[in-house]
Amino acid sequence: MTLARWAGGLVLVVAVAVAAAVVGVRWLAAPSAPVSAAAPREPDVLRFAPGAPQLASLQVMPAEQAPLPLAEPLNGRIVYNENATARVSSPIAGRVTRLARQPGDAVKAGDLLLTLDSPELAAAVADVEKAAADESRKRLAFERAQKLVEGGVAAQKDLENARADYEQARAETERARLRLGNLTPRVREGASYGLTAPIAGIVAERKVNPGMQVRPDLPDPLFIITDPARVWVTIDLPERDLVKVAPGRRAIVEVDAYPGARFPTTIEYVGVAVDAATRRVQVRGAIANPDGKLKPEMYARVTLVADDANRAVRVPNSALVTQGLYSYVFVETAPGVFQRRRVVLGLQEREWSYLASGVQPGEQIVARGALLLNSELAAGG
Repeated sequence: MTLARWAGGLVLVVAVAVAAAVVGVRWLAAPSAPVSAAAPREPDVLRFAPGAPQLASLQVMPAEQAPLPLAEPLNGRIVYNENATARVSSPIAGRVTRLARQPGDAVKAGDLLLTLDSPELAAAVADVEKAAADESRKRLAFERAQKLVEGGVAAQKDLENARADYEQARAETERARLRLGNLTPRVREGASYGLTAPIAGIVAERKVNPGMQVRPDLPDPLFIITDPARVWVTIDLPERDLVKVAPGRRAIVEVDAYPGARFPTTIEYVGVAVDAATRRVQVRGAIANPDGKLKPEMYARVTLVADDANRAVRVPNSALVTQGLYSYVFVETAPGVFQRRRVVLGLQEREWSYLASGVQPGEQIVARGALLLNSELAAGG
């Protein structure tokens, strides 16, 4: 009986020890498992605690809706708006004695640009005076012939000849005055001539220097005056895209000088012929440029866009993560909570992608750091 009790007690002690050992193993194993601050608690979802270091590497922005592009960006060039530009040349030959305006100066219509010493102007003035004197002499002769004919002293033929001479003199005087008027001179002293601005604007270019001899047939204008708030963009449109443009169609212009800036334009003109060598059509759009950011001769990228009814969610390409055949973006559904969501691309450009589905306008997307989140998700999974 004593031996049996002792054996039973021994079995009980061993059982308790084994149970305690098992409980101890479970308790120790729990804290040894690694705990990640971004471990996903549900598929394709990452949760970060406030202040997690990963959050500092992320840039979050709202998804915006934009008109869907009709084609890949086209090469373009910013040029002067010729409807608001004047290329000023001298209508007469002469030597520049004074320059009144410099590039960058604002001018009004009629402001003096330069002064010329021009013998041609003196000759034009002399022609007017000579023609006027001859007209006066022949007018007196005609009036005298009229009186003689009325008195029966002269023949009708003499009156007709006098009338013809007078009309010819009048025509010559008018021709000389028109020629002088076309020169629009400002006579200073002797044969000085003032060249004036035909329109208001800014002196964009000046290709004349003091003492320079100028003449009407110079290959380049002396001054270019323009309104910098109005510019054009010219596009070499491939023949295959001709069906996508028409006057009134909207487009977006981007230039390297201002990354991320988008300048709206409206197509004003589509060329009537295809260039036989390049198989391209000249297209022109007008751009409002009130702050003068766009400069003539800048290279540009022009994207033809659909009307407002055909819009799509636009995200930067840096927001996309590609796995296999599918593309994804990370959407911040709550502070510190990011969901990886599959999207369908409608069109992809060099910097932007347009989504056919997957993200709604206004949702917060990860524009920078999507690859980091994707790595965290893969590590947590």
